[in-house]
Amino acid sequence: MNTSTRCPRCHHDLDEGPIMYRCSHCRRAVYAADVENEYVPRTPVAA
Repeated sequence: MNTSTRCPRCHHDLDEGPIMYRCSHCRRAVYAADVENEYVPRTPVAA
């Protein structure tokens, strides 16, 4: 499972977590409940 967590203001990657994230670019603190995580499923591997 891969999740992509982006800053809602400047769209850069967020760090830290899992309760509160911080954007190193605009220095904004964002609660995890306010972040939309995009679920990207893995590609299936043929057996």
